Amino acid sequence: MTRTILYNWGIIGCGKIAHKFAEDITVIPNARLSAVASRDLEKAKKFAHIYNAHSYYGSYQELAEDPQIDIVYIATPHVFHYENTIMCLRLKKAVLCEKPFAMNKNQVQKMIKVAKDNSIFLMEALWTYFLPHYQFVLKMIQTNELGDVKKMKADFGFASTYDPENRVFNKRLGGGSLLDVGIYPLFTTLTLLGYPNKIEANANFNENGIDENCTMLLTYKNNIQASLYSSITKKTDTEAFIELEKGTITIHSRFHEPSSVSIRKDGVSELYEFPVMTNGYSFEAIHVQEMLALGNTESTIMTFDKSLKLIQLLDTIRDKINLQY
Repeated sequence: MTRTILYNWGIIGCGKIAHKFAEDITVIPNARLSAVASRDLEKAKKFAHIYNAHSYYGSYQELAEDPQIDIVYIATPHVFHYENTIMCLRLKKAVLCEKPFAMNKNQVQKMIKVAKDNSIFLMEALWTYFLPHYQFVLKMIQTNELGDVKKMKADFGFASTYDPENRVFNKRLGGGSLLDVGIYPLFTTLTLLGYPNKIEANANFNENGIDENCTMLLTYKNNIQASLYSSITKKTDTEAFIELEKGTITIHSRFHEPSSVSIRKDGVSELYEFPVMTNGYSFEAIHVQEMLALGNTESTIMTFDKSLKLIQLLDTIRDKINLQY
């Protein structure tokens, strides 16, 4: 008889995404939200009460030292991912860290090294990769049913009211459109087309020195191009469109979260729906638990190599637009 393993999760950071993730943890098999941590103890207490977490802490270190915790989900601002991840890994906690993995490739390389040195599981939380609609699109392209990709475009933009202390406008917290939402069109292109041969980009900056929007053009062999756009001041369709030799694929708004897909072939368009009963974070959480059950220290889907290539793309684009943190 196979023994059922119950995985105790801890969450570091109690913001908006952490709430959505916590909701999903409460409904997936073999998972329990055991502890949460915030630098504001009262905030951690309220969060723990909402999701019936057993413990709450006013420091991240305390949560990482909790012997009951098996996996830590890191949902702090971008600039803290590196230090939070390193701390948890050294305390032998498996880590699922929100995107972007860190602020640059050098930090990501060090995170991976610490994970390998300690034989502890580590994965970047790019939840889109695990969603049913996105897996469907990947399989459609891999089977070559519609032929090779000829070009693609993707955007992610939302209109946010300017507030210099808001995370997305705060340079000290890694604010700006590229790291916050531009990562999704880039991730999509990377998983569909691989790493580009040529990268072009330009951006508009605000008074805080962060990119309010970013336009990117990635070129591949045979002059295949991906046109990408991100913004934190302008609402866009937030769709991904892929043109292939024998048809087109449209991942509808918002393409990075649970959504629907249209496939047009021979002049006929068909809509595919993918009902999801959770916020969508459940799929990556279940994957992490499956990896741990197998004794894996690296995801078979969101591999270290993919995270390294993604951060390299981000670093290159930051150089192109002269975005420095």
